[in-house]
Amino acid sequence: MISGKAKVCGIIGCPVEHSLSPLMHNFFARKMNMDLVYGPFRAEAGDVEAALKGAYALNIAGMNVTIPHKQSVIPWLKELDEGARFIGAVNTLVRTEGGYKGYNTDATGLLRAMREADLEIEGRDWLLFGAGGAAKAAAFVLGSRKAASVTILNRGEDRAKELAQVMNHKFQREFMTPLALEDYRKLPDRQWQALQTTSVGMAPQADRAVIEDKGFYACISQAMDAVYTPARTRFMEFVEEAGGRAVNGLDMLIYQGVDAFELWNPDRKVPGDVIREARERQKMKHVILTGFMGAGKTTVGELLARRLGCAFFDTDRLIEEEAGMSVSQIFETQGEEAFRGLETAILKKPWTQQEDWVLSVGGGLPMREENRKLLKSIGRVAYLRVRRDTVLQRLAGDTSRPLLLGGDVKGRVDSLLKVRGPLYENGADLVVDVDEKTPDAIVTELKKWLKLADI
Repeated sequence: MISGKAKVCGIIGCPVEHSLSPLMHNFFARKMNMDLVYGPFRAEAGDVEAALKGAYALNIAGMNVTIPHKQSVIPWLKELDEGARFIGAVNTLVRTEGGYKGYNTDATGLLRAMREADLEIEGRDWLLFGAGGAAKAAAFVLGSRKAASVTILNRGEDRAKELAQVMNHKFQREFMTPLALEDYRKLPDRQWQALQTTSVGMAPQADRAVIEDKGFYACISQAMDAVYTPARTRFMEFVEEAGGRAVNGLDMLIYQGVDAFELWNPDRKVPGDVIREARERQKMKHVILTGFMGAGKTTVGELLARRLGCAFFDTDRLIEEEAGMSVSQIFETQGEEAFRGLETAILKKPWTQQEDWVLSVGGGLPMREENRKLLKSIGRVAYLRVRRDTVLQRLAGDTSRPLLLGGDVKGRVDSLLKVRGPLYENGADLVVDVDEKTPDAIVTELKKWLKLADI
């Protein structure tokens, strides 16, 4: 229960609606039986000073800071932690006497995640992909923990050169070297550790890696990708296929949140079992249902979303809302190929990065390889497998399905199932046979798969 004495924290940014931080911090508070509530605070670029003064006046105990305010917030702070001062970016504010103190838990969270993954830093040779804000935090961690060498690879070599100069000056040794990404073949022949800090590998670039040359990855023995969705990025695949070990950025996300939570509550530590549960919940926050028409994706999806207490989306409905016409009308006026393009576009929209949701996708959407990769990149995919006779029984008299209009419906269903079935199965993390099962039984099976049967 939230009382009148509740500690109030939140996140300030613009946009802020997509943030996963409220989910994480309210989960920590609930599991630790703390009277604390965390919410999103949207602040436009020109309102940072007013937002901080207002938050302080309202007794807000702490805040996370996200884009575009990680640098612009600094002039309005009472104090800066040394790491945040050097990195030049703040992502956590703690209320102090007379104002807020700024910290950067991106760096401390990364260090905890690397330790969790048994990635050695001291005395090792490192590759750092990227030269942006996340790369600067990573470079600070590598430098402070005495990496033997760090080669910074970035598309713009000037930014890599600037980052290397700053770090070499900070740590008083020439251990960081810039290199244009396209010159990766010039790297010395040795075994490297690697940190990938760019957004390459996230949707809509889920099918890409920062370097596409598979042969290159033989030089990497261990790696971490800052991307955590999808759980196994193309970069990670290349490292593992070449014989190396790779982990994703989920623990970085978790630990930067843990560090912030503990800064706001210095007398409390987030227990290990709560961190582990948070990790599992993050892995299962997006559920996608695929399958043939009549499989019950919408019915099951709506019921599952209600049981999980999250949003439900249907790609056909989303497309209809955006196009201002029904699926049948789109087929009739623009053709099937145009509709398939709209399906792909929907999967690249910002809503896919929101908090928990269940998504039902049209029966033809997974036919495109690009779409199957996109689905894998944004969530966990369950294929609801249905037999022909069940389809015919459920869709008897349904005139809203463009692909079932005309004669020989039975033959058309057989033909489509033969083509689509293997693709559905190939693109799924779970296959559920739905014939003769109630929606409630299917949802129970899905919840067990998600390890959320207690919700």
